Amino acid sequence: MSEVPGPVVSIGCSVLLSPGAAGPPDSGVITAVLQSVATAGGMPLATAGSLCTMVNSGTGVPYTLPIGTPGASTGVQVAGQALVRLGDRIPSGPGVLLVLGPPAAPYVIDGTAP
Repeated sequence: MSEVPGPVVSIGCSVLLSPGAAGPPDSGVITAVLQSVATAGGMPLATAGSLCTMVNSGTGVPYTLPIGTPGASTGVQVAGQALVRLGDRIPSGPGVLLVLGPPAAPYVIDGTAP
């Protein structure tokens, strides 16, 4: 579901879930990366299963959303989980999670298909 393969992301990367928990899109950030094997620029690379803290656009209440597997990299896996890249569109929770950025290290690019 990714438009193009791109740079890898890490903690602090902005994400957008559409539709959100209440209908309109919810925004958030990647707050936890559960693997520590692969890093770029000293930051752990986000993989499927990493956690995002989202804000419900209807109520303002924060909630945790794990990043889904389909839609992330099919060519690069870290600790058995697909790598997450800038621009990926990943089905997660009630909608599709768009990975907005910034990248963890713009010089590390995964060129494989989603």
